[in-house]
Amino acid sequence: MPIEHRIVQAADADSRLDRWFRRHFPQVTQGALQKLLRTGQIRVDGKRAETNTRLARGQEIRIPPLPEGPAPETAPKERPVTEEDARALEKMILYRDDSVIALNKPHGLPVQGGPNIKKHLDGMLDALRFGHEERPRLVHRLDRDTSGVLLLARDAFAAKRLAAAFRGRDAEKTYWAIVVGQPQYQGGRIDMPLARTGGPQGERTAPAQGKDGVHAITEFNTVDVARRHATWLELKPLTGRTHQLRVHCAAALECPILGDGKYGGQAAHLEGLPHALHLHARSIRVPHPEGGSLEVSAPLPPHMLETFGFLGFEKPRTPQPKRRV
Repeated sequence: MPIEHRIVQAADADSRLDRWFRRHFPQVTQGALQKLLRTGQIRVDGKRAETNTRLARGQEIRIPPLPEGPAPETAPKERPVTEEDARALEKMILYRDDSVIALNKPHGLPVQGGPNIKKHLDGMLDALRFGHEERPRLVHRLDRDTSGVLLLARDAFAAKRLAAAFRGRDAEKTYWAIVVGQPQYQGGRIDMPLARTGGPQGERTAPAQGKDGVHAITEFNTVDVARRHATWLELKPLTGRTHQLRVHCAAALECPILGDGKYGGQAAHLEGLPHALHLHARSIRVPHPEGGSLEVSAPLPPHMLETFGFLGFEKPRTPQPKRRV
């Protein structure tokens, strides 16, 4: 198969690049796709891309020679949504109107499927139709181990508007993290390019070497400190790179997020505290698809509440969602 160039059609607009490949080239595994992206063989409008790159109508995708044959039978079969799962999903709802649903995603729940993932949020969204003809759609994502606000669009129009807001950086995202140690500065801006790399432990994000990195900026501010052993940070990512906050805290601030053994090793754990990742998507402010703006905040997950109590941090009040027209 020679190198091919395809134009993104209207039906594929706002799709993630990996989903686009699953539809058009089902024989390509996720691992093979990531390798082709990492080596720059697949490009979107001539530029490097990632699996979660959102496509727009009219963009050109460069496709290198691909393996032929049927798709390998490695993907787990999605199971039907149980009544128990449906009830659990409804309890996650922070806000709902005719265009948007905001959830408080728990720690440990994957947003999308992948190798060895049998249960994920995207596979259960039919339970959140609430009489709508269309199935709710993801417009952004959170890592499996990150908790907090996750927005869903309830129809194609809302999905297009929200996806554009996230691509254009009109969505303001605020995260809370507990990091081990105390940063040198109370606050500031981290401007550290990042790159995805392979290795014996799988795909990782790392500070970029040379010209292969992508721009990554995070603003941070110290909220409270526990005797220099741990710090409560407010983080605002101005770009949306994979594991951006985790790498910026570990590499730039030299204070790994508590529980983040992937990027902080043993230094990311403190005796007597939960080993779960202490990163929470606290709030999102975004233009509402029907006009005005929407701001939603999520309460802390149980393991972070436990840590707040142990460290003596004041447990915060969670404001009600605000829709401004």
